[in-house]
Amino acid sequence: MKEYDAIVIGAGHNGLTNGAFLAKAGLDVLVLEKNEYIGGATVSRELHADWKYSNCSYVCSLFRPEIYQALDLGRHGLEVVPLQGSTTFKQDGDYFGSYHQSTVKRREIARHSKRDADASIRFDTDLMKWCRLIRGFLLRSPPDPTSFKPRDAMEFAYLLKAFYSLTESQIYEFIRFFTMSIAEYLEEYFESDVILAHFSGGSIIGTGLGVFSPGTAYILLHHAMGDVDGNIGSWGFARGGMGSVSQAIASSFKAAGGEYRTEAEVTRINVKGRRATGVVLASGEEIKAKAVVSNLDAKRTFLNIMDKKDLPESLYHRAKNFKIRGSSGKVNIALDGMPRFTALPEGSPLTLGHMHFTDSLERLERAYDDWKDNRWSRDPYVDTLIPTQYDPTLAPPGKHMMSVFVQYCPVEVNGGWTDLKRDQFGQAVIDQIASYSPNFKDLILHAEIRTPKELEAEAGLTEGNIFQGELTLDQLMFNRPFPGYAQYRGPVKNMYMCGSSTHPGGGVMGAPGANAAREILMDLGRPNTVPADFGDD
Repeated sequence: MKEYDAIVIGAGHNGLTNGAFLAKAGLDVLVLEKNEYIGGATVSRELHADWKYSNCSYVCSLFRPEIYQALDLGRHGLEVVPLQGSTTFKQDGDYFGSYHQSTVKRREIARHSKRDADASIRFDTDLMKWCRLIRGFLLRSPPDPTSFKPRDAMEFAYLLKAFYSLTESQIYEFIRFFTMSIAEYLEEYFESDVILAHFSGGSIIGTGLGVFSPGTAYILLHHAMGDVDGNIGSWGFARGGMGSVSQAIASSFKAAGGEYRTEAEVTRINVKGRRATGVVLASGEEIKAKAVVSNLDAKRTFLNIMDKKDLPESLYHRAKNFKIRGSSGKVNIALDGMPRFTALPEGSPLTLGHMHFTDSLERLERAYDDWKDNRWSRDPYVDTLIPTQYDPTLAPPGKHMMSVFVQYCPVEVNGGWTDLKRDQFGQAVIDQIASYSPNFKDLILHAEIRTPKELEAEAGLTEGNIFQGELTLDQLMFNRPFPGYAQYRGPVKNMYMCGSSTHPGGGVMGAPGANAAREILMDLGRPNTVPADFGDD
């Protein structure tokens, strides 16, 4: 029986990234995927004839440019087009537009509040300051605070050096940032309700917290620290849909000699003598490997595919208690043409970006209250995009595709999910958009509706959590996923983790996969193919 150098479980973008860097080092690598297609949540699928949906992840920002360059993803077909601005519609018929051009954006803020226009300069400066600081740690392995090993000491020295440039007040401010709610943080800058609501949205996407919940300020930073074409904080569309990201990584992986198999679900990691020796598939087939890497989340890895007897009791309990609450839904809509929005002038560039329909912190919090009561939000927060304005290949000529990310949608509704309840959830989303667009409902040709139940069943996201675990302070850096296991190594030798449950967390970033590859290559004594300057922004 053939023995691989490494088996990676799960062909999501982090698993493929991990496999690509291992294969570049000359390892014989096999990536195994349960679905008939690769990509995990980073996929493009034709679920309605001639329309291509990015039916899970839907926008690109966090993917690290170092990985793009190291894997030569441009040559393998990946092209990302920057988004142009965003808007929040108001119930009174007005709107707030956050334009791509800074001077136009400031003038628009001043239309709502002259004080906020001045504050926006300070806000952007402060946020980018924290983004640049945090970006330096994304592609580094977190130090173990209990270790006295030279490498951990050097990593702590790197942390201290980064903070040495900050003033005393800035250090206090940075520490507060991780514990504050996004509402509290933004209220230190802005006064306008619609501006507060507009900038709060990024702090609740994908998380089971509300705008007044401590810790949500960091989630805004997590979403803001990516870049497109060197523009920090920018978002972009991958041409061909988000599946283009995973397809390009897979192409780079195969070019380096890697192999992947679909419809090959792993049900168990084999362990012998406290050492991972391979995997068992749902078919009963056993495959041997010198190293086994799990791209699954921490719960699935330690509670589903590892035998409890192979785990320390403390780790088993930590995995059971790992916070991975699902709170998001997704609606993908095929449109017969371009919707009109009453508040916007014809041809407004604001339709090119994110569109939101929740104009106050109170409405955002009430949406969260519904989720806490195991109901989908009757007045949901939605992040709406029409990517066919940039990429007409996603739909037939003259037609459009709309992507709608929804907060909040519970893992389990009262009485359990049924097809009828799923459709009612989708209808609540459609009704909200239609109240701002008079021709919207008439244009709908097809709608694909996804609750956390569908996200878990298809993409393997436990409870539909898009980050593979909450991004709260107790689950970040050397606490992610658990203290003592933050350096991508599992509880038995030659077993590793590379998914978003590990540092630096979720989003289509690639950093967990790359970081884990560096640790694996170090353990195997192989040349490091992960560029040495990762994280040195």
